[in-house]
Amino acid sequence: MFYYVLKFVVLGPLLRLLFRPRIEGLEHIPDDGAAIVAGNHLSFSDHFLMPAILKRRITFLAKAEYFTGPGIKGRLTAAFFHSIGQIPVDRSGKEAGQAAIREGLGVLSKGELLGIYPEGTRSHDGRLYKGKVGVAVMAIRAGVPVIPCAMVGTFEIQPPGQKVPKVKRVTIRFGEPLDFSRYAGLEDQKAAIRAVTDEIMYAILGLSGQEYVDEYAAKAKTAQAEEPKRFPRRPR
Repeated sequence: MFYYVLKFVVLGPLLRLLFRPRIEGLEHIPDDGAAIVAGNHLSFSDHFLMPAILKRRITFLAKAEYFTGPGIKGRLTAAFFHSIGQIPVDRSGKEAGQAAIREGLGVLSKGELLGIYPEGTRSHDGRLYKGKVGVAVMAIRAGVPVIPCAMVGTFEIQPPGQKVPKVKRVTIRFGEPLDFSRYAGLEDQKAAIRAVTDEIMYAILGLSGQEYVDEYAAKAKTAQAEEPKRFPRRPR
């Protein structure tokens, strides 16, 4: 109930008023039945803007850190994400990927919409990074379509490190559903799930117009963070 109050009475109308999102391809979202909405991830604002414009409820697999923050702020953040039906996923350890897949399949088995960011983390520089294969495993195993989605302009309104987003118009684009039924039974084949993931990322790229980087975003972030350590500035 709280989810729908936020979506249709409180948060949804406010976000529409402030950011006046241009919405393209909304007809590609099915009125019922399970499907995966796979999008790029440029900003913390993505968590709110895309769900706000959908008629149906969508459940995202959210990083566990949103649910485990310290202090009053941490508890409020956790309560908020729980209230809107988001599922915490621990991204550390060998079992992290399998846990996320299990949770996602559980959502799809109920005939619901599952939202996922195949990059696995927010882009730190506005570019589109290589997708992780979990989205492909879920799509093949559940036998559901994947609707590509592109958030355009959210990096500019709230880049990493900026707590309060700028009030500026954004665009949300949905592409035609991708059917991967031809890969049925091949979710354990590395070549198959890589091909499916790359097709999804190519569709997102076509919608977003971003520069593509054939590297995982988390690895690129780590490399950027370590750059000053490898090449420290000399004192003048």
